[in-house]
Parts: sequence; C-alpha cells; structure tokens
Amino acid sequence: MCGIVGYIGSREAYPILIKGLKRLEYRGYDSAGVALANGKTTIYKKRGKVSELEDHVRGKDTNSTVGIGHTRWATHGEPNDMNAHPHHSEKGLFTIIHNGIIENYTDLKKSLIEQGMTFYSETDTEVLANLIEYIYTSQKVNIEIAVGLALQKVIGAYGLVVISDEDPNLMIAARRSSPLVIGLGNNEYFIASDATPIVEYTDKVIYLNNDDMALIRRDELVLKNLTSDATKVNIQTVDLGISEIEKHGYDHFMLKEIFEQPRSIMDTFRGRIRPDTNEIRLGGLHAVKERLVNANRIIVIACGTSWHAGLVGEYLIEDLARIPVEVEYASEFRYRNPMIGPDDVVLAISQSGETADTLAAIHLAKEAGALVLGICNVAGSSISRETDAGVYTHAGPEIGVASTKAFTAQVTVLTMMAIMIGREKGLLKDERFAELIGELNDVPGKIEKILEQNDEFQRIAEIYKDATNALYLGRGVSFPVALEGALKLKEISYIHAEGYPAAEMKHGPIALIDKKMPVVFIATRDKSYEKIVSNIQEVKARNGNVIAIVTEGDTSIKGMADHVIEIPETDEAMISIPSVVPLQLIAYHIAVMRGCNVDQPRNLAKSVTVE
Repeated sequence: MCGIVGYIGSREAYPILIKGLKRLEYRGYDSAGVALANGKTTIYKKRGKVSELEDHVRGKDTNSTVGIGHTRWATHGEPNDMNAHPHHSEKGLFTIIHNGIIENYTDLKKSLIEQGMTFYSETDTEVLANLIEYIYTSQKVNIEIAVGLALQKVIGAYGLVVISDEDPNLMIAARRSSPLVIGLGNNEYFIASDATPIVEYTDKVIYLNNDDMALIRRDELVLKNLTSDATKVNIQTVDLGISEIEKHGYDHFMLKEIFEQPRSIMDTFRGRIRPDTNEIRLGGLHAVKERLVNANRIIVIACGTSWHAGLVGEYLIEDLARIPVEVEYASEFRYRNPMIGPDDVVLAISQSGETADTLAAIHLAKEAGALVLGICNVAGSSISRETDAGVYTHAGPEIGVASTKAFTAQVTVLTMMAIMIGREKGLLKDERFAELIGELNDVPGKIEKILEQNDEFQRIAEIYKDATNALYLGRGVSFPVALEGALKLKEISYIHAEGYPAAEMKHGPIALIDKKMPVVFIATRDKSYEKIVSNIQEVKARNGNVIAIVTEGDTSIKGMADHVIEIPETDEAMISIPSVVPLQLIAYHIAVMRGCNVDQPRNLAKSVTVE
C-alpha cells in the first residue's frame, strides 16, 4: 500500500523523487523519506506528509543522481520518524524501501539478534535490510546474490528497491505480490509502485512479475529470478498522459473524478456498445464467451467499493442472464475452503488490479479449475495478468482514495456483461436488448444533469455536516447504492454511516432514528417503489430527517421527505449508476465543511496490497 519511487541516471534524483512521492501519496501518507547515494548514502525521512519531508530537507545536501523514496502506510510500527522508510542495515551497507508485509519477520529478527545484530525500528523492513547485510558479510557473496538469498528466506509480499554503498551505481528492484514498474529512459531508469510518477519522463515500462529481480545501472537493465536465472524483458507502452493525473482547477481529485464520470462511463462503453447495430462487443471476453454464457454460477470476489459494484452485478446478471451469482469478500473467500468447480466462473473486481486479498482468491480459484475473469482499471496490473480473461474499465487514473468513477465504471462493465450474456442465451429479445443499449448510452448525459444540481447537494451537506450518524436505505439494485453512499460518508467525513436494505430497517436499525438522524433513501420508481414509500413514512413517524433520491417528476415522496433530489428517469437496470452520484457529492461537501482531507482520509490508502 506504500508508495515506492527510485531513479538512476544523469539528472538530479531528489526533485524526481519528491515529485514522484507526491503523485504516490494516495498510496500512503503516514510518513515519507528519501535516500540519496553520493559516496555514502544519506537518508532524510519524516513522519507526516511529503510536504513535511520537503521542509525537513530544505537547505540540506541533496546532490545525487541515484536515489530512492518512499511514502508509507503503516503496518509494522506506529507512524514516526524512526519507522519511516528508507531503512539502513546495521552497518549502513544497504538501504531499502519496501511495500508489503514480511510475514516471518519475527523469526528472522530473532535469528539475526542471536547473531549479534541490533535493530532500531519496529518494522519488518529493517529486518530485511539486516538479513541482506548479514548474508553479504557472512557468506562473502556479491550484492545480487545476497539480495536473492535473503528474498528466498522471506515469506510474505514485497515490492522493494535496494541500494548499497558497496556499489552505489547499482540499484536492485524485486517484487512478490506487490506491484513494481520500471520506466525506461535514455541511459536512465525510473522505478515506482505504479506508472503515475513515471509518465512525465517515459511511456516505455516493464512490469515486474512475481519473484523477478531487476539489476539496474544507468546504461543497463538485467532481469533475473531469485536464483539468478535470466528472465524475459517485456517492454510495454503506458497509455497515460500527465494531464490525467493533475487537478485541472478542481479543489480536490475526488471532486474532479466525480465530475469526470460522464466521460469515464462513456470511455468504458465506447466501441463496446453499438446502438446503431444493437451489439455489445467485449473483446477481452471473446475467447471465453461460451464458458461464461454456460457457467453453472458466477462467483464475484472483491473488496470495499468493488464489492458493492459486484452486488449490483449480482442483481443484473441474475435478472437479465439468469445465472446464479454469489458475491464474496475476497478476504473471507480465500480462508473458508470454498466450494468451486470447473463449471464456475470467478469474477475478480479491483480498481487497482493489485488488491492482495483478491489476488490470493484468484490463485485459489485457478487451482480449483474455475474460469477466472477480471475487471480492473489499470493496464498491466497483476489481476489483468493473472486472470484468464477480462475487461478494462477505462475510467482513467483515480487519485482520490475514496473511489467514485471507478465504481460507476465497474457497474457499467457489469451491466454490459449482463446484457451480453442475456442476449447470447436468447433471454433478451430484440426490443428489450435495443432498449437496454439505448438506456446505457444515455447514462452519461443523465449524470451531466445531476451534476448541475451540485449547489443543492452543497446546501443539504451544510444542514447535516455535524451529524454523528446516518442511515442509507434502498431496495433491490439500489441496496448496494445505499451501501456505497454510506461508505463514502464514513470514509471521508468520519461520520458513522450504515447502509441497509430498506425493509431491514424494521429489524433493528429503526431504533436509532430520532430527530437528529439523517436517513437517505434511494427511492426511484421501480417495482419496489410503493414499499419504499411505506419505509419513508415509517421514518417520518419517528421524527427522522429524510433525504430522498427520486425519479424526476415524483410528487408523492416530495410531500413526505425533508429534502428531495430528482434524477432523470432511468431504466431500473441502470439506475444504480446515476443514483450514486448525489451521494458522492453530499459526502464530499460534508467532508470539506468538516475540514477533512478529502483526497487522503486518515488511516486509508488507495491500493490495499497487504492483508
């Protein structure tokens, strides 16, 4: 979950590292540090954000053309200066930055202490630095072999970069279950957790595979495995422009990404739905379409917001394609000895394509012989490479930690899949199929109209910014929207919020309702409309404050609710996409009014690459 950046070449490394760390700060912002190789490696590190590291370094010697940097999301040891990365080995021969978790670090540390080594931090990373140094000095091997032997002793996940005073013109990068990408320049190389710090300098990259180790000098890159056997170098082109990772005048990345949704949804279905010919073409699924259409069941594995998108997919696929769907938390799926068969399809959903629990669940499903598909947003990510087939969302980079456009893009892909399967099975006749394609094509324009109501969402936020609890209620396909709305509020404003199926309110949550409690209903016109009107009446009878998202022109609920948000009439199959947008904006405005860091909420990180 931490951010890694490295540079070796002819330029000054420090400005590249600092700029890279700022672009990676969404991956962790508990502390930050850099190490600069200039004869003897110098480390500067500081608890807090990258800006605090900049203040700490200002005026100090940063002259170096080789360096590594790190922004941390704390796992082992509290966020403080000592636990911040980079870490020196005991004698200072090796310096390391690391993303991931070394699961057997306690045993390794105990063994090294018995050999007389001293530790200064609480981190598992310092253990790895000392292990490399111990092997290097005790076995009298070269740096490459010392790093490889140390990593063979490691149980767990890592993306790491090592530099050494013994050879300051060598940088070693390695990965296992934690992403690492190398950018290729002209006699220079850039290393990072993802491509965002690299695209300013080059669009040619290498994504490291599990157990790859890269030996990098200014004029040479050699790729090997941990036993020093050469492996194939696969150079790819990154389709990511520098303008895509800038704010462009918005106060926050999250606000920018909410307003990008008409475009990101259109980009996701562009070229895939064809209203003129009534076609859906998902090229990434073409080779496996028959197995998908004839699946015994579909098991969705995901975490967080992606799990909510999967719940929407469950409703749509079961309704339109009549295939049973189970939606599983990836973190639970991998540990409960699930029943998976060769006729099952396992569908992994992840914005980053690097979610550790989802990757582990993929491996489990593949061992069981299931067809494993992926939906993710990042080309070249681990999930895109380790699944049998899949679909990219094309949402573009999402920098805000709280996911917005990734959710609507994922739901867009799931909607296309449900329609495609239903059509292939003969369940959707020409008229209904054309109607659904037309409806999906119209969604971006409907979201544009919703975004025009932003001032109203801000006014509602002002009223409820000091609330301590909130309920979000919906029925059918709107229940996952309620879950997602509640998650957005608690993620960025730190207000406790819960989402429920509206009918479940009577089975406990109704006890919480009083005149201080905002209750948000997704109450658009569908087959459950009359039922949800009754639920609203139940809340009003207990003095709850009702915020209702309704279909444009609705008059029944307007007479009951305290606040009504109208959205354009939309087919029930698509309603989850536009109806989530007001919830995103209300959560955003409440968080801003409460003085919260919207893009970097406390304790969170964008890409969860550890368990």
